[in-house]
Amino acid sequence: MKARLRDIAVQAGVSEATVSRVLNGKPGVADGTRQSVLTALDVLGYDRPSRLRRKSAGLVGLIVPELNNPIFPAFAQEIETSLAQNGYTPVLCTQTAGGVHEDDYVQMLLDRGVAGIIFISGLHADTNTDPERYIALRERGLPLVLVNGYIEGVDAPFISNDEVASMGLALEHLVSLGHREIGLAVGPERFVPVIRKIAGFRNSMQELLGRSDVDGLIERSLFSVEGGATAAGRLIDKGCTAVVCGSDMMALGVIREARKRGLNVPRDFSVVGYDDSPLIAFTDPPLTTVRQSVTAMSAATVRALLDEIAGQPSPRAEYVFRPELVVRGSTGALRR
Repeated sequence: MKARLRDIAVQAGVSEATVSRVLNGKPGVADGTRQSVLTALDVLGYDRPSRLRRKSAGLVGLIVPELNNPIFPAFAQEIETSLAQNGYTPVLCTQTAGGVHEDDYVQMLLDRGVAGIIFISGLHADTNTDPERYIALRERGLPLVLVNGYIEGVDAPFISNDEVASMGLALEHLVSLGHREIGLAVGPERFVPVIRKIAGFRNSMQELLGRSDVDGLIERSLFSVEGGATAAGRLIDKGCTAVVCGSDMMALGVIREARKRGLNVPRDFSVVGYDDSPLIAFTDPPLTTVRQSVTAMSAATVRALLDEIAGQPSPRAEYVFRPELVVRGSTGALRR
């Protein structure tokens, strides 16, 4: 026990007597000092005494797609951390192909009495979805926040990245490098973010290059490395010198296909990703990409949900966040 007290005291920068007072719940310790001792316990891997453990304000469901795309774990980590800091215990539900359906997860969360549910890129992003599933949840008073997708008529806040602006940033960059034959590799068009990316691509190609004949430059595939490679093959065959992708995973597939065809990225072929997923700066070459504001979007998501739970709902709207272009090594000037 003495060794433990000493270790905690050193970590917290206080005396062993102060550590003892905190652990035994004695008065006379400043709040900041008490928090330093508790943080030291956590850092050193000691369990807090039961009397010092924060009691959960309730459970919050967090439903995300598969975790193969690193942008979804990034959102989950930010949101879970923010929920925990506000006293709520997150319950992570991960969807996989052929796995548990979103509706089944929702029922499981309802059975556990969750205080609210956050959906990230869920069925609300699919235009084929019946909105009644979300309307029914709101009618029973369950607070919801829906991220990266939109359904008209659902009484809940929506948090989204600006897909149209994202395409504008990517295309402005490529056009400034001299590219004119620019392709777009995206997922299935039934998804709201894809529809918006395509609209942004069309608008920017018209504004920047005066081109309206861009149907042949848009390839719809799967949001995966393999999907990106397939789309890249078609776009390279059409003479594209650069491609904007609907995800970083697709961009990695595009680079793989370009190399397979003997093209050097970025000397012969430029690639722009989307998301700025964790570790994507360390690919070969480091990927130029459009960064989603994961931290800001996650904070807004949690704030909106807490306001809903507190009975102080945000104005009903879709809150759209401005993206950022991160220029790295996968884009270069067009070779004349």
